[in-house]
Amino acid sequence: MQYKDYYEVLGVARSVGADEVKRAYRKLARKYHPDVSKEKNAENKFKEVQEAYEVLRDPEKRAAYDQLGRDYRTGQQFRPPPDWSQRFGHSGSQRFSDLNGFSDFFSSLFGGAAGAPAPEADAGHLDVTVEEAFAGTKRRVMLNENGRARSVDVQIPPGVIEGQSLRIAGMGGSASLIFRIRLRPHVLYVLQGKDVQIELPLAPWEAALGAKVAVPTLGGTVELTVPAGAQSGQKLRLRGRGFPGTPSGDQIVIIKLVTPAAGSTQAKQAYERMKSEFNFDARAGWP
Repeated sequence: MQYKDYYEVLGVARSVGADEVKRAYRKLARKYHPDVSKEKNAENKFKEVQEAYEVLRDPEKRAAYDQLGRDYRTGQQFRPPPDWSQRFGHSGSQRFSDLNGFSDFFSSLFGGAAGAPAPEADAGHLDVTVEEAFAGTKRRVMLNENGRARSVDVQIPPGVIEGQSLRIAGMGGSASLIFRIRLRPHVLYVLQGKDVQIELPLAPWEAALGAKVAVPTLGGTVELTVPAGAQSGQKLRLRGRGFPGTPSGDQIVIIKLVTPAAGSTQAKQAYERMKSEFNFDARAGWP
C-alpha cells in the first residue's frame, strides 16, 4: 500500500488553517469536476481531491493523520503503526467508516475503531455529496461494536440536510448508533436549509437588456428569464427547485456581473463609446 500526502494533493502547507484548506479544495474541485473539466484523468484527480479534503477538513482525522509524521513521501510503501487502531480508537466520532470510493490508504487509517458504543451513541459524521443528499442514496458503512465488525447498507433518504441525524440499529441487542449527515462542498451549489443558492454569471448586456439563460438545478436544467436592468447581487427565485420536502425548498439564483476585459483596440473603442453615450455615474448614490 502506498502513502498519500494529502497536503500535497491539495497543494497546501501542513501549517495552513481550515479556511485555506477549504479554499484549495474548492479551487481544485472546480478544476477537476468530471462534469466540466477537460483535464486528463479528471475523474481520478477529483476523487483524490475529495479524499484529501475529507481528512484535512476534520480536526480529528487531520490530527490523527499528522501523527504519522513527515518522513513519508507520496508513493512510498506504507503500513500503519501496530498500535494505530488503539491510539486512534480513543476518538469518539470514529465508530464507523464511510468506505464509498476512498483508497485503501484511507481505509487502513480510518476504516473503523474499536470500542463498544454507549446507548444512543454518537457515531460521528457521514459525508454525502449534494447530489446524493438531493436524490437519496445507499451507503455501505463499517461498524465495530463490542469488538465485532460488520458492514451495513444505510439507506439515505432524498432531501437530507446538513446535520440531520440518522440511526443504525444495534447488533445483538446493542444500542443504536446515531450519526449526522455532513454535506461535501459543491462547485456550484450552496445550501441554506432546503434552499439551494447558485451564482449566475451574466455579461453586462445580458443584465442590461434581459436574457433567457439555461440554469443548472439539482433536478435538471431550466430556462430562467432575467429581467432587463438586472443588477449584480440581485436574487431571482426558482420555486420548488431546491431540496425535496414538505414544502420543497427553492433555488435562489444570485446575479453576478462579469465584465469582459478590453483586450483589443476594438474592445477599448467600444468601452469609450459606452462612456461617452451613457450619462451614468456608478457612485451617484454616495453622500
